[in-house]
Amino acid sequence: MNFLNLLSDKAKNLKSEKIPTIAFLGDSVTQGCFELYLTEDGRVETVFDSKHGYHHVLEDILSTLYPNVPINYVYAGISGDNAKGGLARLERDVLRYQPDLTVVSFGLNDSTHGEEGLEVYRDSLRQIFERLRSAGSEIIFMTENMMNTSVNYNELRSPIADIAKNTASVQNSGMLTKYFEVAKQTASECGACICDVYSKWQHLHAHGVEVNHLLSNSINHPLRKMHYLFAYSLLDTLIG
Repeated sequence: MNFLNLLSDKAKNLKSEKIPTIAFLGDSVTQGCFELYLTEDGRVETVFDSKHGYHHVLEDILSTLYPNVPINYVYAGISGDNAKGGLARLERDVLRYQPDLTVVSFGLNDSTHGEEGLEVYRDSLRQIFERLRSAGSEIIFMTENMMNTSVNYNELRSPIADIAKNTASVQNSGMLTKYFEVAKQTASECGACICDVYSKWQHLHAHGVEVNHLLSNSINHPLRKMHYLFAYSLLDTLIG
């Protein structure tokens, strides 16, 4: 990708070349959300810990590879958001910073809308990709992690258990897989690079790894350590 060339050029000429900018547009995984808990009045809240999100891991990797290169990072992940919401805030949260590269990652929340939500998802992603390309940004669409495949009712209290029951249904029915297939097709049609993290989770699951043990909230937020898989997958996409 050209973004590595920008880093290389900046490393060679710090004063003359512009500072590269990379943006991350996504949902709770991108924001860096982990465990869930119930408040005293029964509301479901999440633990925010962005410093352990994949974007900060990637930032650390890039600072190791290019120690003298300053990079602007735009963190535009919002918990509970979906592709339609990302499109609505694209100008405000991403485009005004004129990113050279934008990582787009939606699908977990979108997939809970089932078959009837697929066209909105597809159309929203297409518009995001087209507007980013028109603005001169390179694009990586990154698929996300698997959601829970079962519900541990002994550990999860309602209403968290109710949420887990719904996401397990979405995962086990193949709906999340269908959403990411649509997303990859749309990204390919729009000239965006694809970083397929979801297929790696599927591969692990097929080889005996218990997916539920890789989720910090037993629903859809990966463990902090699993964010390294996202970061190194992005690095592989940049290099490739």
